[in-house]
Amino acid sequence: MKIIIDADACPVVDITVGIAKERGLECIIVCDNTHSIEKDGAKTIVVDKGADSADCRIANLTEKGDVIITQDYGLAALVLGKGGKTLNQNGLIYTDSNIENLLFTRFIGKKERMAGNKTKGPKKRADKNDADFLKALLLCIDD
Repeated sequence: MKIIIDADACPVVDITVGIAKERGLECIIVCDNTHSIEKDGAKTIVVDKGADSADCRIANLTEKGDVIITQDYGLAALVLGKGGKTLNQNGLIYTDSNIENLLFTRFIGKKERMAGNKTKGPKKRADKNDADFLKALLLCIDD
C-alpha cells in the first residue's frame, strides 16, 4: 500500500506525510510544475501543467489497495475502479455508493455555470476538517 496525494491546493499534505512516515508507508506527492512541494518522507512527482496531467499520472500510479487523497471526483472514480481507496481533504471517503451522485452533482454544477448561472463554492475549511480527514485517512489505511 502506498499513499498518493493530488497535492495542488491540498491543505492536508503535512498531515498525510506525517501519518505515512509513522506507519512506514510510501508516500507520493503529485503536483504540476507551477508548485514546488517537497516534504521529507515523501517522493514528489512534478507533471506539466494541464487540465488532467496530475490526475492521469495518479491514475497510472494507483494499484489495488493504495490510498489516494484528492478532491477530484473523476479521479476518485478512476481510483475506485482500480481497487484503490480514496478520500478528500475534509474526510469524505469516496465509495462505489456515493461516487455516481457526486459526479452527477458536478455535472449539474458545470452545466449551470456554462449557462451563466452562479453556483456556491466550497465552505471555508475549519479545524474540524483536519480532524475528520485524519480519522478517515486512518480508516482507509487500517481497512
